[in-house]
Amino acid sequence: MTRSMKPTTKPAPRSNSGSNARSISRATLTSGSVGPLVRPVDVMNLPPQGLQVRVTATAEECAVLAKDFKLPAIRSLLGDYKLSGSAKGVHVEGRVTAEITQTCVVTLDPFDSTIEEDVEVDFAESSGMPPEPPTEMHEYEPPDEIVKGHIDLGAITAEFLVLGLDPYPRKPGVDFEYKDDGDVKDSPFAALGKLKGE
Repeated sequence: MTRSMKPTTKPAPRSNSGSNARSISRATLTSGSVGPLVRPVDVMNLPPQGLQVRVTATAEECAVLAKDFKLPAIRSLLGDYKLSGSAKGVHVEGRVTAEITQTCVVTLDPFDSTIEEDVEVDFAESSGMPPEPPTEMHEYEPPDEIVKGHIDLGAITAEFLVLGLDPYPRKPGVDFEYKDDGDVKDSPFAALGKLKGE
């Protein structure tokens, strides 16, 4: 195709350069809206110079997403995007930024952090969707579908937020080597799968 108290500890923002691959493929998250954050955008008549769109989650949407993704709080969630292309195919580039509170897996203390994820996603009409390649091509990610002339940037914003989450967050200064026991039922990714009915 990449939520009001003041932060007490704010690790350096992270981009998605390679971080998404470590935990989950976006292909398992897409298609359809995610939870309460829905921002349909009409792409039937995109201007030649492209279209700038900003998605800002409300306090209520942040609260519901925080509950769904098992976070103590999402203090803010913002997506800035540029859309280019036509009604048959749309390219979306941008960035998702969030101020969140997570729970340290070592001390169980809450701590504040910033998530920054670069976004690059393609959309296409269902008639123009390419056939999926052989299963051995694990890196293949087909375009998302344009539905009735619209794409949902709210879903994209929520998906890239969860892709930027560390499934085993540690408070700054805390050193701990976690050994995965295979139990991910309480992870944000499991919560996202439930939202999408998977």
